[in-house]
Amino acid sequence: MNKTEIKIVIAVFALFILALAVLLPVMPDVEFSQQENRLLQQLPSFSLEALADGDFTADFESYTTDQFPFRDAWTALKARCELLLGKKENNGVYYCKGGALIPNFDVPAKETVDKNIDYLNALVDGTDIPVYFGLIPGAGEVQASLLPKNAPMGSQQTVIDWAYDRSRAFNIDVQSALGAHKDEYIFYRTDHHWTSLGAYYGYEALCQAMGLPAPSLASYDRQTVSESFYGTTYSSSGFSWVKPDTMETFVPDDGSVKVLDMSKDPPAEGPLYDASFLDVKDKYSMFLGGNCPLRSIETGHEGPSILIVRDSYSDSLAPFLLENFSRIDLVDLRYYRDSLASYARDNGFDMILVLYSVNNFSTDRNLFLLEPSLLETEEEK
Repeated sequence: MNKTEIKIVIAVFALFILALAVLLPVMPDVEFSQQENRLLQQLPSFSLEALADGDFTADFESYTTDQFPFRDAWTALKARCELLLGKKENNGVYYCKGGALIPNFDVPAKETVDKNIDYLNALVDGTDIPVYFGLIPGAGEVQASLLPKNAPMGSQQTVIDWAYDRSRAFNIDVQSALGAHKDEYIFYRTDHHWTSLGAYYGYEALCQAMGLPAPSLASYDRQTVSESFYGTTYSSSGFSWVKPDTMETFVPDDGSVKVLDMSKDPPAEGPLYDASFLDVKDKYSMFLGGNCPLRSIETGHEGPSILIVRDSYSDSLAPFLLENFSRIDLVDLRYYRDSLASYARDNGFDMILVLYSVNNFSTDRNLFLLEPSLLETEEEK
């Protein structure tokens, strides 16, 4: 590269930096990203204390990243450049066979998993109600054959084995159930969740562990409700040219099931499937209407009652449970702050299920709320 070419490159780069310096202050901040389905960092308030402890610097860095002008377009351009350079990874997401987008998984420190298992065991030891425990592996584990050759990927099975070996709950072998159908459409290609078909195989594993009957797959009336679903993995990856996913329901919403949002006073009744979400980016929230601290489902069927401590994977699992249980309550510990042990005891549940994806269980900081003694102490205060 001669001196003239170097000067041109420097000039273009300088103009780029100048344009960003001008645009960032004048462009209005965006509060919510439809593309990524999350709140974006807003301009943090300055204080000497926040500067000293590093909070202001960290928040400001997140702010400049989230509010970067034309951020989505730059992310897509970066992804295309990575592919041209022979890399099949961008922003921690691999571009895989068949256009599947699979997020990387970093094996957490054993101490982190141990801490959450300790909270689980405290729940087991602190209640007379049978506690079941399931970890759901992601596509990076179950469908590893789709990954680019030699792509680094942490072992989720290692985490499952480590957690199950230390768990005193009744462990559910979700991995084997999904692995037996690894070549089927059990994970969305653009999202980290399992599909409704994947949720059915997870349901079979749950029924086997609990000694409950599971209807055959052929007995369900499968309905396609969307052919334009783009999930959160797609949103963060920059691989904007991949085809959308298809969403299905297996269990019809015939109006006989009563779904209550117990966080409202009085509890608000809603549908099993909220079709309004099919018209927006966050289509997965169609299942039960998305995030909720505490949701109770009165099924109208005979059977035991179950309290599920869960992440969002259970939203698409819940419809399969209707025939097996008379009542299904789903608790999201990110938002629920009352005594879980007291709630389970006062409502006479027959069993408790703690069900998380491997990644969420490994990183969730709210599982301390499983510990009955801690919760009851807080309740007394």
